[in-house]
Order: sequence, then structure tokens, then C-alpha cells
Amino acid sequence: MGIRQACGCASASAPGQAHGGGRTTCQWVFTTGILVQRHPGIVGIMDIGVADDLLRRSLVVYKFAVDELMTKLRILSEEFDLVHRHDPIEHVTHRVKRPDAILDKLRRKGLPADLSLAAEHLDDVAGVRVVCPFVSDVYRVRDMLARQNDVEILRTKDYIAAPKPNGYRSLHLIVRIPVFLSDRVEHVKVEVQLRTIAMDFWATLEHKLYYKYDDQVPAGFVEELTATAAIAAELDARMESLHHEVQRD
Repeated sequence: MGIRQACGCASASAPGQAHGGGRTTCQWVFTTGILVQRHPGIVGIMDIGVADDLLRRSLVVYKFAVDELMTKLRILSEEFDLVHRHDPIEHVTHRVKRPDAILDKLRRKGLPADLSLAAEHLDDVAGVRVVCPFVSDVYRVRDMLARQNDVEILRTKDYIAAPKPNGYRSLHLIVRIPVFLSDRVEHVKVEVQLRTIAMDFWATLEHKLYYKYDDQVPAGFVEELTATAAIAAELDARMESLHHEVQRD
């Protein structure tokens, strides 16, 4: 099947343009104006063009890290499918946080609104979400990434083995990969979320509900979301069982 990808940037162009030229991946240019309006102290008296250039330099390594990881996932997906006649990756999406979102998160952590602090204090500036057909594929992709000698897994949170109270299930990894630039090597952190199709369907709708209600979801909705998460988990288990039956034939 191969990897189908889409850019998750809030101001990105159509998904098919995610790897196009110019600034389509993260739409750097609009953010300078946002920062001037919302965070005048960040840009200060710098020329707008200079500020825009600094923003691109600060964040472009995250775009490159995502590109590196996407290439690895595509190769692993195609090679595994070729050898085993089963693709463990259904599709992949990715995003790099907008500068204003990064600054807001730093401020919520009680840190100065300074993009240079992001690499040390934030793990999710760059994110990749891998959606797999089955639960076993989630761990299979995790193991394949772990075997890459230039991928370092820093942290793991397994919300499949231990779901969140609301039923959320996913496997979260913080990985660090090298990005080879013209004059140096940057080791960049990327958050990787691995989940099944059912987990992704549930999490997407849950996010939309919380957004609609500004995180104040009525109690009845919370109960229903928890119940539907259990249904999604049962679906995963039954589909996994069917998959094993098919493999034995």
C-alpha cells in the first residue's frame, strides 16, 4: 500500500504539496507578522526580513528532521511489504508547530518566550503520526525504528498497554535523529505517535469535540467517549484475530 502522507501544519497548503518547493511545508512567512503583533518583544527592532530569516533558521531543522523520519518510514514500509506481503503502515501525517504556538507553550511552562529554548525544553515541536492497520503493527514499527542505528528513542509512553482515563490509546515515542547540515550536525527531537486506524478515528473525533466545547465537554460526552474507546479497543482485538486467521491460511 505504501505511505500516504499529509502535512499537519495549520497553515499548510494541500497535502499533496507537503514536499513541494518554497514554504509550503510550514508557511514560515506569515508567522513574522503574528509575532510582531502578539510578541513585540521577541522581534524587537529587528527588520521584518531579518526576523523572518531567523524564524526559518530556528525551525527549519525540525522540518529536516521530519523529512528524515518520513524517508525512513517510507523505506521500512515498502521493504516490509515487499518481503512479508503486508504493509504495517496505513498512512503518516506530520507537522511542525507554528512559532507562536511554540512561544505560547514555553510561556505556559514558565519559561521566556524565546525560540532558542525550544530544543532543550520542548519535545513536540516536530511531530509525526503513524497510523497502522493492527496493534501488532504499532509495536512492529516501533521496533523497526529502534533498530535504526541513527534513531535514539529517548522516552516511551505506552497508552495502549495503559490507556488514559478517558480511553485514549496510542504509543508515544520521543526520538532524536541527526540532521546533517552544510556546516554541522544537529540532533533533533521528534515526537512520534503510533496508533491503529480505530485509535486514530476515536482520537480525531475526541479532539474535535473538546475543541468545540473549549475543553469543557459535558459529562455525558465524557462517559460516551470512554465507552466508545472500549468499543474501538474491542474492534482492534477482533480485527487482529481475523488478521492472524488469514495469515495462517
